[in-house]
Amino acid sequence: MSAARCCSRCRAGSGGPRKLVAIDCEMVGTGPGGRTSALARCSIVSYGGDVLYDQYVRPTAPIVDYRTRWSGIRRQHMANAVPFGKAQREILRILAGKIVVGHAICNDFKALKYFHPQALTRDTSKIPLLNRKGGFPENVAISLKRLTKELLHKDIQVSGHSSVEDARATMELYKRSSRPWGRRSAPRAVSLPPCLNQAVAPPPPCQG
Repeated sequence: MSAARCCSRCRAGSGGPRKLVAIDCEMVGTGPGGRTSALARCSIVSYGGDVLYDQYVRPTAPIVDYRTRWSGIRRQHMANAVPFGKAQREILRILAGKIVVGHAICNDFKALKYFHPQALTRDTSKIPLLNRKGGFPENVAISLKRLTKELLHKDIQVSGHSSVEDARATMELYKRSSRPWGRRSAPRAVSLPPCLNQAVAPPPPCQG
């Protein structure tokens, strides 16, 4: 998908408020022992679940561990993958000015080497109302798979991870937790680290 196509689809929007998008990223391992997480796929969907962006991404460092069991990424996916720098620019153009929803979204932003404004960030792993509706303790981070099963009555991640499937599930969960989109009166998520709307310095460690 070209950058122009990504951006035109983002501007057009469909199925709901244009200002709200959900993101999910899949990571592979780089560096010694493959312990460093690097972006290998990013998917962004609209409020209505339409795919605005879905690309495999080639990390800047050699891949040591594809983490296929969890990421769904295989060696062949890198054959036509977009270089990280190009993918980052395309993704940030879509996210600019948007309310961005994710599950444990700090990990996605860390993989993107990006800070999104805190006021425009919604993390479904830190919304007490969702936990309460699912019968979970409010102060514990529950996996996307478990929340989706309990609240949406859907099974995801059955045969591996799909970032499109996960992003759509995240958006549907957020709809269950929120009042009309984008209002600050929506259930308050636990704060993420303070955000600087820059894509230069590496982000701070994720909290929680």
